[in-house]
Amino acid sequence: MDAVKWGIVSTADINRKVIPGAHASDKVDLVAVASRDRARADAYAKEWQIPRAYDSYESLLADPEIEAVYISLPNTLHCEWSIRAVEAGKHVLCEKPMSRRPEEVEAAFDAAERNGRLLSEAFMWRHNPQTKRLQELVGDGAIGELRLVRSVFSYSLYDEDNIRLRAELEGGALMDVGCYNVSGSRLFGGEPERVFGEAWFGPTGTDWSFTATMRFPGNVLALFHCGTALVDQDELEIVGSEGSLFVDDPWHCVEPGIELRRDDRTERIALDRVDSYRLELENLSAAIRGEDDLLLARDDAVAQARALQALHASATRAQPVSL
Repeated sequence: MDAVKWGIVSTADINRKVIPGAHASDKVDLVAVASRDRARADAYAKEWQIPRAYDSYESLLADPEIEAVYISLPNTLHCEWSIRAVEAGKHVLCEKPMSRRPEEVEAAFDAAERNGRLLSEAFMWRHNPQTKRLQELVGDGAIGELRLVRSVFSYSLYDEDNIRLRAELEGGALMDVGCYNVSGSRLFGGEPERVFGEAWFGPTGTDWSFTATMRFPGNVLALFHCGTALVDQDELEIVGSEGSLFVDDPWHCVEPGIELRRDDRTERIALDRVDSYRLELENLSAAIRGEDDLLLARDDAVAQARALQALHASATRAQPVSL
């Protein structure tokens, strides 16, 4: 297939994880980046070997050669600029989480459909072979009947000026890293029937530590904790009636591998390391060319926002929320 020409809307820190995969792929041609500052755009394009630099997001969207854009703006701007991009004729990979407001996500996909463009939420871990192998193992009954999904994702950040800790930009643990826990719980449990969240809201007004339980159809439960003021942790365990599957690096998949724990034995399932960010770019590129289906489309993004909204509401009200 001919490589799809991509542009990046913003010079956010997350780009450093995405750009190497774009450069390495023969399905992706990264040709432009945009900042609201000309000097910043020029310096960034030079640093990352991107041919074109734009001093506004609008200018990049007006480039007729660019077919798709990756939007890595702050959370509150995700849906707005997704809509602007599809209306400018671009396909969109929007950084997670798109929003914790389902109506905003619906509006973005409505706009994409009206304009005949593709839109996908950038949960890169979902594209990794490690995740697909987990799904196969659960589906094949490797741990018996599914009973529980347990996960954690946390790190330490105390710079109160950082956008990830700013309430007006919808930062906080749940949105920044807890969204992975929600995505993982939903992938294996389905869509939640009821959630209960508890949070410590730190000095910036965002949740610095968040814990939750989720109830799914068939009496499947999930529990997770996440934080921006905790030690670095990232784990996923899927527990069944006859065993469990444990992953020590479920989200970044830098050191892939699955432990199948059953019958008092542990089997280590080795997997090759693959760049998840490259895979998500290639999935949308192939879908644009009509050579593949989107892995993550409307239904998943809207359901994800619905779960995030319910969890945030539960922690704010200090009571369970039914969906």
